[in-house]
Amino acid sequence: MSVIETKIFDPADGFSPFTDVAELTDATVAKRDDRWWMYLAGEVNGYEGIQLFSASLPAGTPLAATGWCLTPHPNDPKRVAPLATHERSKAWDLKGGRHCPSYVKGKDPQTGNWVERIYYAGAAENLWGPYTIGYLEWNGSQWIDQSEPVFIANEDWERGSVYEPNLIYADGMWKMWYVAGSNKDDYLVHGFAESADGRTGWSTHQIFIPPPEKVFDFSVRKSVAGYEAVFSRVWLGSTPAPSASGLWWSRCNTPSSSFSDWSQPVQIMTAQDRGWHAGPWKPTFHFSEADPERLFVFFDGSYKTSEPGPFPYAFTLGCLEIKRP
Repeated sequence: MSVIETKIFDPADGFSPFTDVAELTDATVAKRDDRWWMYLAGEVNGYEGIQLFSASLPAGTPLAATGWCLTPHPNDPKRVAPLATHERSKAWDLKGGRHCPSYVKGKDPQTGNWVERIYYAGAAENLWGPYTIGYLEWNGSQWIDQSEPVFIANEDWERGSVYEPNLIYADGMWKMWYVAGSNKDDYLVHGFAESADGRTGWSTHQIFIPPPEKVFDFSVRKSVAGYEAVFSRVWLGSTPAPSASGLWWSRCNTPSSSFSDWSQPVQIMTAQDRGWHAGPWKPTFHFSEADPERLFVFFDGSYKTSEPGPFPYAFTLGCLEIKRP
């Protein structure tokens, strides 16, 4: 089986010609019209909190791991352009930033129109949470922020914080898999909820995967085989990561809210240290346009640096090309 790993963004390589970018990670990838877009979170000098940015491939170019170009600021080609302002959302997502975006296109039942959104976790005060989930919505010319989050923790098992949203629109519903809990407390539980409009009337929050599994993301996509998912198992302990850590693939005939309906997971990447990444998480994937049996799985990675301070790590973004298991 041919497996290819490609590094896309790494602070050690710089972000030329951009002079203000410090770090980029947390990608969601979507084809809009005739162009592939990547929306990702990043730390950029001169902006408060974590912001969302975009990169793209040239129009008409098929999906690839290479060739991604960040969107420059309209007034300065050496600065990167933020995806949206905080004009409406600053009360709930400015100081702690916008994290883990998830692009989805679905129908608004009130208007009957298809809308494009980028859901993300926002933090009101602290980079490390607690988080709520909201979205940006495309108005035809720009991404518009919202005055309030649309999804908040309301169950005891969520421990006051919900993040890492992954959404699809299927069967007339906006379906969301998400993480609840706290990385700091080493408590991660995966939840599921759905809504007819993606804003209100969410179903009862239910546990999709319990805490012992350490599942951090569950990215779902419709395919010729029904539905497929790539998800990450992470390790937050101080000991070496167990063999189960890494990226996994599974399938299901429907986008089921019960993990037991999904097929036996197959591991497609371990947590092995590759130098520029170890312990992958935040997968988002698409199928190759030239070979539908081949997956492009974009993922986060990290490595330890020699920088002083309480968090001596750098975040990277890469892509795994692999044949469907």
